[in-house]
Amino acid sequence: MGVAAPSTMRGDVRMETKADLEAMALKLNPVVKFWDPLGLADAELFGSSEASIGWLRHSEIKHGRVAMAAFVGYIVQSNGIHFPWATTLSGMTYDDIAAAGSPPAQWDAVPTNAKWQIFFLIAGLELWSECAMDKHYMAGGKPGAYPSFAPIKAEIGHPTFDLYDPFGFSKKKTEEQKEKGLLIEINNGRLAMLGIMGFVSEARVPGSVPGLAGCNIASYSGEVMAPWGPGDTAVPLVKEMLSFNPGW
Repeated sequence: MGVAAPSTMRGDVRMETKADLEAMALKLNPVVKFWDPLGLADAELFGSSEASIGWLRHSEIKHGRVAMAAFVGYIVQSNGIHFPWATTLSGMTYDDIAAAGSPPAQWDAVPTNAKWQIFFLIAGLELWSECAMDKHYMAGGKPGAYPSFAPIKAEIGHPTFDLYDPFGFSKKKTEEQKEKGLLIEINNGRLAMLGIMGFVSEARVPGSVPGLAGCNIASYSGEVMAPWGPGDTAVPLVKEMLSFNPGW
């Protein structure tokens, strides 16, 4: 399939510096301001501090987005909200998965083949994100930007919508509005990362997060960071992994 990289990267494409981070930190939180106890802004992890800053900025925005979805998803799943139909050709329903208990336990209940599909979808999205941009975020591209699916759609007619701004709501916004929106997104993403880690910590070690006392977070005895569970022993090395947690 002859797919050319889209020309969708707009805005400032210069390399960000520590001074840029300090200025942004003041806008994000005027009280804390710039706080970098590990000195990551000065690190040359990928040949230069500017490239490292680009990588770290993109990582924070991306994982903040994932955490926001995870935070909402954890609340939804904890309250038994799910789709009403079957999720596999074998007849397993979302209700069957929801009956497993807490959100981490529900993930364990997802069939192995379904997990593989999720992992391959994520890998495909990551591959497109890394390879289809005009200017990489470590070489002056815009951190957090996700390339359009337009070239793929031109070839095969799908996907119908872009992953970022699928309905074009941001096209008419001014640069000032976009900048303010990005600052809000970063702050919300940071809070969501703390929030989802608070949920899984409280589930794994009840009482470990005093702020969640009385919230009835269902306990979970498995490994919250493990992608595979007791139902995935067909996957290489999973049996060995499970031997480290006999109570799972």
